[in-house]
Amino acid sequence: MKTNEKRELSYFQSLLRKYISEHHPELSNDIAFLSSRADEAFNAITIGLSDLEAEEAANEVLYNGLHFSKYDTIVEVLWNEFAENIPQSLAERLAAILLGNTAVQKTFAKYKLDDDFDGKPEYDELYTELTGCIQIIIERNELPVF
Repeated sequence: MKTNEKRELSYFQSLLRKYISEHHPELSNDIAFLSSRADEAFNAITIGLSDLEAEEAANEVLYNGLHFSKYDTIVEVLWNEFAENIPQSLAERLAAILLGNTAVQKTFAKYKLDDDFDGKPEYDELYTELTGCIQIIIERNELPVF
């Protein structure tokens, strides 16, 4: 692989790593996924498209299936529904922990999550169910109220 190609591949890996760390922390250690996705994005730009078309094709491949974020949804619930109990500065750390909770995972599993899920009526149902689930977790674990 040429130096320029390595740089471009590294660029896609960096973009994806940053996005994953911010929106899908549960995938941060999935090296195979990150490498495969970066390879696919790199291949999308090597098929003779204009710069703009190549960028759009690469982004489509890079972020496919990653537009909806369980983590972001949990953070949103914490910020909106538990703001008086959980400071925003702790919400992201708590969201990462809640993401691994069995009850939270079961709640998400009830829905067909795709890139457009947050625009569907089912999103409101998920949001409400997550709010209740998180409330129960807080109460059961006697988490302190700030």
